[in-house]
Amino acid sequence: LQYGIVLDAGSSHTAMFIYKWPADKENDTGVVSEHGMCDVEGPGISSYSSNPPAAGTSLEHCLNQALRDVPKEKHVGTPLYLGATAGMRLLNIADPQVSDAVLRAVAAMLKTYPFDFRGAKILSGEEEGVFGWVTANYLLENFIKRGWLGEWIQPQKKTLGAMDFGGASTQITFETRDTIENPRNEVMLKLYGQAYKVYTHSFLCYGRDQVLKRLLSKLLQAQSYQETVSHPCWPMGYKKSLLLSSIYDSPCTEKERPSLALNTTVTLVGTGNGNLCTLHVSKLFDFTNCSFSRCSFDGVFQPEVSGNFIAFSAFFYTVDFIQTVMGRPVHLPSDLKDAADTICATSWSELLQKAPKLEKRLPDYCAVSTFVYLLTTKGYSFNNHSFPNIAFQKKVGSTKI
Repeated sequence: LQYGIVLDAGSSHTAMFIYKWPADKENDTGVVSEHGMCDVEGPGISSYSSNPPAAGTSLEHCLNQALRDVPKEKHVGTPLYLGATAGMRLLNIADPQVSDAVLRAVAAMLKTYPFDFRGAKILSGEEEGVFGWVTANYLLENFIKRGWLGEWIQPQKKTLGAMDFGGASTQITFETRDTIENPRNEVMLKLYGQAYKVYTHSFLCYGRDQVLKRLLSKLLQAQSYQETVSHPCWPMGYKKSLLLSSIYDSPCTEKERPSLALNTTVTLVGTGNGNLCTLHVSKLFDFTNCSFSRCSFDGVFQPEVSGNFIAFSAFFYTVDFIQTVMGRPVHLPSDLKDAADTICATSWSELLQKAPKLEKRLPDYCAVSTFVYLLTTKGYSFNNHSFPNIAFQKKVGSTKI
């Protein structure tokens, strides 16, 4: 067996995955399974901007686990990669020197281990989207599978579209026969001897955490930055005071930064109004400009969605909350809309009673559910016919996508 280690440095946290595969490859591509994983303690590496060396140190615990999980005689031949996503893309926009310093600190730590270090880099949004698509289809054995007699079979199956919703960006990727009018959105892949034409786009600032920041900024703007501002997406009975600096510390909100001092405090008070929440969340999208024959939003070309889709990361957590905590099915767009409205209308004390363990994220489910509804229906144009083709899943089998 051969082994490989991948560090997935997301905006809110880093996870290490160890993979293994038989040394012989099939048609130039290896057949891989997950051998182990480790969640790095603490936030994503992009949050160490004021102390880059600490980004490196944060990885030690998991790297030490890799020393134990990968057989010692295999250490030297085990490739080690770190790929960072939208948290680092944003830091790189805000301060390229600091983002380089963070990557250097991380690389320096990785080089102290006996593995075959292959680099620490920021993935492009297109790479991130395509890697997620390959992963999901790979795990579903859509490219290749082992037959009864140990022989390799190409199942000639249709591939699945992939939708990812992280902390700072969201991706949509699917195979299409349509013309892809913007070359930036087209990726040609060859896997196991088979060619695939794939559409992909990554929307920066449309991940969960950045959407919530942008929403706060819009609400403050709409209410002229008063000391107390009502928040229609927060539940009745919930209120919180925030420093302006916590909202305007991101490239996603800086264009709307007010001339007030950033150490000013504002108090937001939940009013639990689903309709008003939808109105404000819809202002995060621009549906007006399009220089192609069709667009999703913000002027981005997108062909018509086709085939089945798998939606993971925060897509899964949001729909899972609706199904398990709120006890509601999600089969059609209207189910998602109704569930979002119900969450918005549920008071803070009632929500806490339903899910005390989720207290930290609880106030935001109304906004995030509303956002997922608008993104999938108005943004990507899923309808009553195509929406049921989305499976909201965290894993395929026992492997996290």
